[in-house]
Amino acid sequence: FNAEQEAQALRKAMKGFGTDEDAIIDVLTKLNIAQRQQVLITYKSTIGRDLIDDLKSELSGNFEQVIVAMMTPSTMYDVQELRRALKGAGTDEGCLIEILASRSNQEIQHINHSYRLKYGSSLEDDIASDTSSMFRRVLVSLATGNRNESTYVDGALAQQDAQCLYEAGEKRWGTDEVQFMSILCTRNRQHLLRVFDVYRSIANKDITDSIKSEMSGDLEDALLAVVKCMRNKPAYFAERLYKSMKGLGTDDSTLIRVMVSRSELDMLEIRREFLSMYGKSLHSFIKGDCSGDYRKVLLRLCGG
Repeated sequence: FNAEQEAQALRKAMKGFGTDEDAIIDVLTKLNIAQRQQVLITYKSTIGRDLIDDLKSELSGNFEQVIVAMMTPSTMYDVQELRRALKGAGTDEGCLIEILASRSNQEIQHINHSYRLKYGSSLEDDIASDTSSMFRRVLVSLATGNRNESTYVDGALAQQDAQCLYEAGEKRWGTDEVQFMSILCTRNRQHLLRVFDVYRSIANKDITDSIKSEMSGDLEDALLAVVKCMRNKPAYFAERLYKSMKGLGTDDSTLIRVMVSRSELDMLEIRREFLSMYGKSLHSFIKGDCSGDYRKVLLRLCGG
């Protein structure tokens, strides 16, 4: 890897009349996120221009969005997406849920720190002013990044938690959402997997079915996302991708965010889950749903 060589190749692709989109795709998709950051710095020091500004002036639409996202460090990308979800036209609840339910404590702490530095307000305050009721409380809880991350399972407590969830939902008239929130948003993953097993034996139905029948709207989506991320994170992202493309029109912001943010983490597992869940490859889905340079770069991120 030679940062200066790659920087020059990018400059060449954008200089003069017309832009060589294929060259840009080739350079950026063969590098990892750390190398792209290196190229960003080298571009400025050797060419004296800002690479992201140049890319933005040469590219447009969804293709531009993907390329700029690929050039953004992971934490910063999450921060910008959360901000867009909160401060854009209308609230993008799906984006808030996806990021906060799937990131680790450490990732969320980095996000909080960077968010405050960049925007001068805390993520928690912005969530609180933009959302309401129980949904707000779930997001605020997830945004503290304070989940127990040990692997210890206390059998008696798991039994108690499962019983608590049963009594907070299926067993009573109305739902005690606070119980659901406090157990699902704070316990460690191994413990919750045990809780879900015990719950099934007590309630005779899966925890996800109970959440669907007891709650609705954003709150339901948020708690389901937490359960899905605990059980199988790649399957959760496979579902996000599927829903972003199926039916009429494409939810490009979700498609781009998941493809870029997972490309170096668990894309292989996501592809495997996608195929087993929907009987079609992610690759063929993207191919049928997108076009042009946008399609080319997404297929590269997908990994053929």
